[in-house]
Amino acid sequence: MNRPDPLRTAMERFLRFLSVEKNAAALTLKSYREDLAGLSEYLAVDGSPSVEPVQIQVSQLRRYVAAMHEAGYAKSTVARRLASLRSFFRFCQREGVVASNPAKPLRNPKAERKLPHFLSTEELKKLLAAPSSRTYLGLRDRAILEIMYSSGLRVSETVGLNDADLDLDAGVLRVRGKGKRERLAPVGSFARQALERWLQKRKTKETAAGNRPVFVNRFGTRLTTRSVARMLEKLLAKTGLDLRTSPHTLRHSFATHLLDRGADIRSVQELLGHKSLLTTQIYTHVTTAALREVYERAHPRSGRV
Repeated sequence: MNRPDPLRTAMERFLRFLSVEKNAAALTLKSYREDLAGLSEYLAVDGSPSVEPVQIQVSQLRRYVAAMHEAGYAKSTVARRLASLRSFFRFCQREGVVASNPAKPLRNPKAERKLPHFLSTEELKKLLAAPSSRTYLGLRDRAILEIMYSSGLRVSETVGLNDADLDLDAGVLRVRGKGKRERLAPVGSFARQALERWLQKRKTKETAAGNRPVFVNRFGTRLTTRSVARMLEKLLAKTGLDLRTSPHTLRHSFATHLLDRGADIRSVQELLGHKSLLTTQIYTHVTTAALREVYERAHPRSGRV
């Protein structure tokens, strides 16, 4: 008769706790089950097929993490499995099964930061020219795109603009960003002209003058972020531009183009409304990667065949 596996038994108690006490969703339970099974399978291969949770040491878990890296697991998968193990051993601590959490000292692998997608200046010209200049919605869509690229606005900041936030004579906007932080954003001449043309045609429902939304739908009410995304999808299909392009791509392009043309990173941080300079630094990687690509393509001794 096979002896019950004490580790698997403890894992099943943990999963039952998540289901009954925490009311965890079926998909959450499935993920935890798969993550915990990974450790059981590793220990079986490593020569420890049946162990008590209290017998598992930090050193074993370190070897398990190393094995996952060697097997080519994504860093996000390793981080998720570690999170599941920390939760499991925390449960075991509460139950008095282990004295300490052996997964707690383990650090998550550094997440790979994906370089943001951005458009070239030629691609942006093509996109900005796509909305019709003869229709009501075309004028609005052109103004939205121009403002987002000219001022580096998030889509939520763009649709949140009110008339009282505009000072077109001074060429600035008052923007409410994340955490309700306000900043002033400059508006270029092309964006200002597009915005003025739109405001001349705009039809809004009756509101207090300063509270009128700048960008409205065909019914005169404030535009939503999803509506902007749908508008952009149609323009991408029309122009044949990269379908990865999203409203946030215009903000990425704004920052990348500024740095490409010599703007200092602190100024770009202020313009984007980033609280931390670390958030802005991703764009320096973009410009470095672009420079490397130009070098490898153009230099006769770059090494590229």
